[in-house]
Amino acid sequence: MTLLPVAFCLVTGGALAKPTTVSIDELRADEQQRQTALIITQVMEKFHYRKPRLDNDMSSAVFDRYLESLDANRSFFSAADIAEFEAYRDKLDDSLRTGKLEPAFQIFRRFRELVEYRIGFATDLLESNEFNFNRDEQYQFDRSKAEWMPDGAALDDLWRKRVKNDILSLRLSGKDEKEINKTLGKRYEGIARRVSQMAAEDVFQAFVNAFTLSVEPHTSYMSPRLSENFDIGMRLSLQGIGAVLSNDNEFTEIQSTVPGGPAEKSGELKSGDRIVGVAQGDGGEMEDVIGWRLQDVVDLIRGPKDSIVRLSILPKSQGIGGRTREVTLTRDEIKLEDKAAKSEVIEVEGVRLGVVEIPAFYRDFGAQAAGVENFRSTTRDVRALLDKLQSDRVDGIIIDLRRNGGGSLSEATELTGLFIEKGPVVQVKDSSGNVEIERDPDPEQVYAGPLAVLVDRNSASASEIFAGAIQDYNRGLILGEPTFGKGTVQTLVDLGRFLRSRDDIGRLRLTMAQFFRVQGGSTQHRGVMPDIVYPTAKGAAEHGERALDNALPWASIQPAEHQLLGVQSVTELREASARRIAKNPGFRFLIEEEEDLIDLEKRNTVSLRESVRRAEWDEREQVRLDRRNRLREFRGLPALDNLDDADEERFVSEEEKDEEGIRRIMLEESANILADQIRSTRPRTALVN
Repeated sequence: MTLLPVAFCLVTGGALAKPTTVSIDELRADEQQRQTALIITQVMEKFHYRKPRLDNDMSSAVFDRYLESLDANRSFFSAADIAEFEAYRDKLDDSLRTGKLEPAFQIFRRFRELVEYRIGFATDLLESNEFNFNRDEQYQFDRSKAEWMPDGAALDDLWRKRVKNDILSLRLSGKDEKEINKTLGKRYEGIARRVSQMAAEDVFQAFVNAFTLSVEPHTSYMSPRLSENFDIGMRLSLQGIGAVLSNDNEFTEIQSTVPGGPAEKSGELKSGDRIVGVAQGDGGEMEDVIGWRLQDVVDLIRGPKDSIVRLSILPKSQGIGGRTREVTLTRDEIKLEDKAAKSEVIEVEGVRLGVVEIPAFYRDFGAQAAGVENFRSTTRDVRALLDKLQSDRVDGIIIDLRRNGGGSLSEATELTGLFIEKGPVVQVKDSSGNVEIERDPDPEQVYAGPLAVLVDRNSASASEIFAGAIQDYNRGLILGEPTFGKGTVQTLVDLGRFLRSRDDIGRLRLTMAQFFRVQGGSTQHRGVMPDIVYPTAKGAAEHGERALDNALPWASIQPAEHQLLGVQSVTELREASARRIAKNPGFRFLIEEEEDLIDLEKRNTVSLRESVRRAEWDEREQVRLDRRNRLREFRGLPALDNLDDADEERFVSEEEKDEEGIRRIMLEESANILADQIRSTRPRTALVN
């Protein structure tokens, strides 16, 4: 259930007070929450970029979103329950505007009663152990888009299948009956316990966020308790495992890994992987976290620097019915140098190319504020790398922004200035319609030669500003996949400032501006479309902002006056690239992996017949093994006997982790494209007989 819409960066922190069961009679709004609702409504209507209207249409959207936040998989409420609540569908706007919040609390109290009943029902089923795994039936594990079950009898059958599926999944993972009963007993009890520990503050936050998320996906309310927790995270944001998590139905999903953090360095955690268990130290018991609230998982993963946390991971490539694996991480400080830009030189048929990889747009604001003259920043580091590469007499430069989720806006602006002499870089439009132009602050052009920028679906925000500006000036080639499409600006609003008492009533993370490119189009939603799009981009259409409900649409404003630095024709380059990619086993590997993931994400049912599940599992493992070995043959490496051999990479050095060169497949083709362009512009020497 998606009760906490904000993704968290996992960091170390102090132990929190152990939550206790809240009496159902205590689940009522207090005066402060009623007042907070009034303030949030006014702030949203006045300052949010969208200027939302609280009317019956919005009320209906909030109604649906609130029910979804409580019962995302539609396994507790029945259609009969929903019919009882329909009287509130057009009244929740009035609840927010007047502070009369009883409808939201009444719905939650009913939800809590249903959770207690259903968990008792599931526990009885588990103890009865009367399941026939030879019976041919299907379980729909993803019901987020399904109709509500008509009544309690239909929910009984759904839960029978759910418990059966949970047992079967653990059987396939090699657990014995005793372990299975213990694991699932704790899982079900944990779901009920966490709901029973939700206080009025949590219910209020869930309801308010049903409103904010019905407006736009990056706006959310943080209660005073969550705000305090957020502050702890921000103060210690350079320590932890370095992973940003989100809640996807009953799973905790890895949204991204932080450059330089333990998760990213391990090479074992990828976007879309699900955390299903957490254990402390080398020998601590693995705690099943399926069905946990996001913040509870965050609290469990926290711990002191240099301590060990073990995660049970269900890889995205395995799907819901796949096997898990264990990842061991040592919590550590994320040092600035770990995410700093770095460079290398590669050669393509006589053309020397410098590659500058930029994991993030960083700036040491602390050192800058302290007056340190040579504080670290992306632009300063890249300037030094460009000087070194030019002294090494490279013929062109590739800027690699894959997986770069953004960072400092000033760094994106200044970095662009290294490649142009002067001019605007990005336009920022606020909620009042005012447009401010961010310009290159330095007239020096550090590098004026051939340039390519490599991006992927995870290149976001500041990365899109830089790539968009390079494209708008015709300064270089943009290669890879359509980018994330994050073109909005958020700010934290302390809601207590609207009270005379200045009491802490929480904060609102508010979207208040939007980025626009030099040519006038937004980076929002569409992202930056590369000049040459790689065929791995098939799944990017359902990634990033494009996949978020209520995301701001693409828009445009007047272009900023700027000078085109050249006219580029990419037709021949694109055709040559397509011919190479068609014969490249590396790209074949990436494309087939992508197609597999798309097929897995389309599936929302699994067989409950054990022989069928085992056969599907074995077939999927064999297909993945064959694909991996074709890539290894291409790289001149010995074949693997099974995929467990590939997992042994966790014990090798960081330099050897990508021995199959998976991360280099796109880079190598980008080098070929830029080399083609450089060769096409070189003067041709006539032959003299």
